[in-house]
Amino acid sequence: MESKYKVIDLTVNEKRLENVVKRAKDRGIIIPTLAQLKDPTLIPDDIKDKLQNVGLWDLNPLNLYRIGWHNETKDMGGLFKDVNYMVLPTEITGVKAKIIALCGKWFPTGSHKVGAAFGCLVPRLVTGQFDPTKQKAVWPSTGNYCRGGAYDSALLACESIAILPEGMSNERFEWLKNVAGDTIATPGSESNVKEIFDKCWELRNSGEDLMIFNQFDEFGNYLWHHEVTGKAIEEILEVEMDKNSRFAGYISATGSGGTIAAGDYLKKKYPTMKIAASEALQCPTIYSNGYGEHRIEGIGDKHVPWIHNVKNTDAIIAIDDEAPMNWIRMLNEPEGHKVLKENGVSDEIINQLDLVGISGAANIISAIKFAKYFELTEEDVLVTVLTDSIDMYKSRLIELNEERGKFTSYDAYGVMERYFKGIDTDYFKELNYRDRRTVHNLKYYTWIEQQGKTYDEILEQWYNDAYWTNITSQVDKLDILIEEFNEKVRKA
Repeated sequence: MESKYKVIDLTVNEKRLENVVKRAKDRGIIIPTLAQLKDPTLIPDDIKDKLQNVGLWDLNPLNLYRIGWHNETKDMGGLFKDVNYMVLPTEITGVKAKIIALCGKWFPTGSHKVGAAFGCLVPRLVTGQFDPTKQKAVWPSTGNYCRGGAYDSALLACESIAILPEGMSNERFEWLKNVAGDTIATPGSESNVKEIFDKCWELRNSGEDLMIFNQFDEFGNYLWHHEVTGKAIEEILEVEMDKNSRFAGYISATGSGGTIAAGDYLKKKYPTMKIAASEALQCPTIYSNGYGEHRIEGIGDKHVPWIHNVKNTDAIIAIDDEAPMNWIRMLNEPEGHKVLKENGVSDEIINQLDLVGISGAANIISAIKFAKYFELTEEDVLVTVLTDSIDMYKSRLIELNEERGKFTSYDAYGVMERYFKGIDTDYFKELNYRDRRTVHNLKYYTWIEQQGKTYDEILEQWYNDAYWTNITSQVDKLDILIEEFNEKVRKA
């Protein structure tokens, strides 16, 4: 049955589009298609030649072409290669299954969230729905998304407002000072998403001409991950699986509902695989309709994102936030490296452990729980995601040392036994049909009662699968609009 909802509006506003094209012409902006972000061999050679003189984090429009998983692991002048990922050894995971993690460090801004922001902003730009010459772009977030939004806005010559909780890491705020037009710190920390939404309503009602790109309900976020992250994982599996392998599952923190959308792509290719959502035990929204405050930065909670296709989620895993906080110490402190080596972890792997941030550690732990719960074997393959790296949390390492004392060998041995070897299957729940419906129903309280969505649409999300396929069916049309926009910029 067709769905009446076209949740990514690609209607062109010709009058406003003229302003956008002029701005793009003035700033030398050419926008990549999703096809090019999925497959960098499609990127024109003249773009690649110019990129060799551009740093990965530079505020240069050419870096729009680096909003994908194939970047060379270079701070300056890198081009493209195979997908960036690491295979976690058994000496770390303690399971027979192969656990693979995509690495988000090698995106501009150091996080794949810059891609989610691209997915939300670009459809509005190339249709003329958003006019950067007159409007500000507002990026509500718990950290990395608003950084990605501010960065994309700077590349695309848009004024921006970044919104994030005051309790997020210092690295985020320091970086935003130089990139975002304005930064608003809302009360609380990672769990205080409603306070961010409240600030958005305040801005909407202020009379200022702006557009709010809310990652939790913007389907451009879903679409970017479905297409770009999903395809990247498919490429990895083609390399890492042999004829005896089984792709058992994809594990992702729920966050904004974007990253987990790659699972929808993968399920079409591997129908027997399972999608598992991860969240903090201290705020177990899906696991037990709970609430609270936690320290796993970047995953948001106390609500179910509007763009999360809950009907496709097979399991929920709640992670005690003490586990990833201890993991980042183990993976980065000298005494932790010594104990890892004693347990057989190679220098090659130890040299890559800085690719794991707090939420990345939580995702790996969730994958380990998944492997143990389903009693996976060496024939099974799991995939998860490292949103960012320890670069976003070095201040947290300092704070942990100030709070708990220097990380000693005794601490390292304790962490190894409790938070590595001691990982078990507690707080793991398989979701049956009724469980998933219960989770989906939680959307009502945030999105219908507070954020203005309709009761009819929440039912459509659940009962009509075409609601979700409508989103991904717009990829080709969006790419055509991007190409037409670029042609107008060239001729302007």
